[in-house]
Amino acid sequence: MNRSIKLLSTAAALTLGLAGCRTVGPNYQRPAVTVPAETRGQVGPAQAASFADQAWWDVFHDDALKSLIAEALKNGYDVRLAAWRVEEARANAGIIESQRYPSLQGQVLAGRTQSSEFSPSGRSAGNGIQVNLGVSWEMDLWGRIRRLNEQALARYLVSEEARRGVYLSLTSEVATNYFQLRSLDLQLEIAKRSSGTFQETFDLFNQRLQGGAASALETSSAEALLASTAANIPDLERQIAAQENQLALLLGRNPGSIPRGAALNDQFLPPDIPPGLPSDLLARRPDLREAEQNLIAANAGVGIAQADFFPRISLTGALGGIAPQVSELVGNGKTWSIGAGLLTPVFQGHLLRSQYRVAVAQWEEAKVQYEQSVTSAFNEVSTALIAYQKLADVEKERTRAVAAYREAVRLSNQRYGAGLSSYLEVTQAEQLLYPAENLLAQARYNRLATLVTLYRALGGGWKLTDTEWMGVAEKPPA
Repeated sequence: MNRSIKLLSTAAALTLGLAGCRTVGPNYQRPAVTVPAETRGQVGPAQAASFADQAWWDVFHDDALKSLIAEALKNGYDVRLAAWRVEEARANAGIIESQRYPSLQGQVLAGRTQSSEFSPSGRSAGNGIQVNLGVSWEMDLWGRIRRLNEQALARYLVSEEARRGVYLSLTSEVATNYFQLRSLDLQLEIAKRSSGTFQETFDLFNQRLQGGAASALETSSAEALLASTAANIPDLERQIAAQENQLALLLGRNPGSIPRGAALNDQFLPPDIPPGLPSDLLARRPDLREAEQNLIAANAGVGIAQADFFPRISLTGALGGIAPQVSELVGNGKTWSIGAGLLTPVFQGHLLRSQYRVAVAQWEEAKVQYEQSVTSAFNEVSTALIAYQKLADVEKERTRAVAAYREAVRLSNQRYGAGLSSYLEVTQAEQLLYPAENLLAQARYNRLATLVTLYRALGGGWKLTDTEWMGVAEKPPA
């Protein structure tokens, strides 16, 4: 028994030395990508500091929104699914890792036998116990198992980066949906206020019509304007309920109302947003890190396919015993064996070559996808950065237009009160004010939504650890 273990140990030691000789397949190198010297749309020279360096609770100043984001990070379905995908990838990596070590299997058989009276030794009966212990181990001479481990690790890291991407994506979705909800709230407020004004106009015209001082045309026009504006109220209420339900889904809740905080026009908007160095985007964005891990996995797949061209050598060992009683197993009846096996491809009908070509094609696909993702990321940052700046100008002009229309309403009321104009002039001014106020609300929402898009495009919160993300989720910031 000692001799068998010694032989097996010696063989294992020799093969360990051989196994470290060579690992076939290409070693991973990040493909060269064209990185712009500066982000198109940035103000001033490029700086290392980035808007993405801030934690999300420093970006959004609405306490109600912070609580919603924290709840989504804790209970949201996307986060929970991502966590289990990480566990699945970790377990799969463990399965591959186990191939590096010997496999040990045991077997115990017990029974009773009886021979026929016609046997040479005559009728006899007895108990039998058999114990077998087997060991097998594949010698990783060409690095096939090492490439498998490299691939499994990369796929595990893919799931980790995907989870961090879910954190950022979910934060962005909750914030965008919340700002959309506050925009609808503001539009509903405008519709109700305008409807009240148009109701007063219609009542006035109707009274004057009854007294013979107004025409039926004026009264009908006022009624049509009132009805079209009032119709927006239930439609906006429908949209608000749908938006609340969408937010509830992101939070992992059943449909219900959503608490509000600051009004849409009171939400914080930073005047300037530093994008940071374009080259740092590769490290900040979780989707780019995920794409690179997919590339690493594909690169390892080439090595795995290349290793399949070479023979696989495995060591096996067995130790067993058979005896009438357990106590006698350590005495007589012991058996042992040790051996080595060689499995080599002879003729596979171009199977191995085709598998290798598949692996190379998958590597090239992953490379193109990575390059595309990087270029797309630069595009997203630039587009969002320029949009944030231009939408500020849009909101400024929309604010100017609303102020002018409100002044027109005031002046037309004064002219009507002084008998210098008809009330139709007042109605026309009020009719222009209503859509202008809605456009202003939309402009403010667009700026807030673009702020969220820019934070996401830059890889916001990239410095936060998983513990910090989820720590905040358990105790929302004040």
